This record gives sequence, structure tokens and C-alpha cells, in this order.
Amino acid sequence: MSKMIPVEESFAEWREDPKYVEVYDALEDEFALAAVLIEARARAGLTQQQLADRMHTTQAVIARLESGLVKPSTRTLERLATATGMRLRISFEPAGD
Repeated sequence: MSKMIPVEESFAEWREDPKYVEVYDALEDEFALAAVLIEARARAGLTQQQLADRMHTTQAVIARLESGLVKPSTRTLERLATATGMRLRISFEPAGD
């Protein structure tokens, strides 16, 4: 029987590895974008399938967008905003050191 390790313990251990931290931090923007896409869908009370239907695409496309593994076009973000009853805003911020 295998022992279940809480995910928090695993992350804490991984964060001690400088290479892991470097790779994880490099993906920060992708994680942030994925999180706001998921939040927009959740606020609209939609499933991935319902959002896909509103955007005239497939649930698999929505899943890929929410995974953070693909970078959506501005047009896709506009369609998602419309489908969730939101307004798209894009801004620039100073780069952190």
C-alpha cells in the first residue's frame, strides 16, 4: 500500500531545488493567464462545454486554454470575454528584477 503525500509537502520539497524554482518562475505568466481564464468561466457559472458552445469551439480547446500550455490570440481572448459576459483589458507592467 502506497502512502499519499500531501501536495503541499511535495511543492515545499521541490521549491528547495533551484532548478525547479527557475523553471516554475519562468512559467508564472502562463499560470496567471490560465487562472484568470478559469476564474472568468467560473464567475459566469459555465462548464468548459458550455463555454465552448458559446465560443463555437470544442471543450478540448477550452481545456487546453485553461491548462496554460497554449497562448491564446487576442481574438480568442475577446471571444472568451464576450462568452463570459466580461470585458477584455490588456495592460503592460514594469518587468520585475
